Amino acid sequence: MSVWSELGPRQWHEFVNKEVCVTARDQHSYTGHVFTVDPVSASVVLVSPAGPERPSVTMVLGHAVQEVQVLSAGTEEALSCMKHLFTPGHTATFSAEELGARRESLCAWLQKNRVPVHEEGEMLRVADTLTINAPYGPGDCTCNNEIILARVQSLIQSHSTHDLEK
Repeated sequence: MSVWSELGPRQWHEFVNKEVCVTARDQHSYTGHVFTVDPVSASVVLVSPAGPERPSVTMVLGHAVQEVQVLSAGTEEALSCMKHLFTPGHTATFSAEELGARRESLCAWLQKNRVPVHEEGEMLRVADTLTINAPYGPGDCTCNNEIILARVQSLIQSHSTHDLEK
């Protein structure tokens, strides 16, 4: 294998989501799935399951990488786990049924509060200006109008509080 730091972003990208063993210059080995490689420093971010709910994240600095050996190809499950790990507010995973129930519950709550909302596939759309994606929390809203965004997020937060009181 060529020297890690001499590879470029295209070659590093080929390692993303693969299970690898990284050997550092101090002869320590680190095993996990490659989440990303920093294109400036060549540092490798590895995610390895330390338990069902607490994966560990390790960064091996680019200048210390001596060798990267691919152990296995990445899986969709590992990729999904890594994406949820690094996406704020998405630490919990929900089944399709749970997401459907959350979407319907939030839609009914918004309608009860006289917010014009409708479903577009798995997304909720409010007044054709705001979208709410799974898992339908306050952080899952997208809108260019900050006033509408803040008000809908507040309603979603109160819906979550309302559900907890039941």
